[in-house]
Amino acid sequence: MAIEVLPACLQCGSVAARPGITFCRRCGLPFGDAPRIDAELPTCPICYRDADPDGLLPSPRSPSIRVSLAVHRREHDHAPVGDDEWLESLREGDGVRIGRWRAPFDVVRRYLVTGIVDGGRLRQARHDAIVSAMTQIARWGTNAQVFGDQPEWAEARVAVAALMERYHRGRT
Repeated sequence: MAIEVLPACLQCGSVAARPGITFCRRCGLPFGDAPRIDAELPTCPICYRDADPDGLLPSPRSPSIRVSLAVHRREHDHAPVGDDEWLESLREGDGVRIGRWRAPFDVVRRYLVTGIVDGGRLRQARHDAIVSAMTQIARWGTNAQVFGDQPEWAEARVAVAALMERYHRGRT
């Protein structure tokens, strides 16, 4: 039995609700048409990759093939970015516990997937050690000897490095 692929909007990433629909109800473009030049393009919520100006993303399974956001997301089932089930097991509400610290789950997952730290300008003191550790690892690596290091930051770097190693081990 073949699976019918519904058309997807290249501007916003929405998928048609049923076969036969030709226009996106979210942004009004016909399915398959190129996005407007001034439009904000969709981002994959799994790998955080932004769509290119044509509204397509590289396929996670075959990067030389370009696909819509809907297909890209489905293909992550066969090409995961890390061990998300394990990471979810560390979740505590909207946060995650790393060693003796707690940090926002979304910040930690985005860092594990992209290596980019963005704690946001309103980050709270309870996760400053984790965000500082991520920033230091991104800049100097996991075995950095930081001048003027705080013991808490060094301990947080060790905890984040262990988390990174375990998360990415699950990708195979």
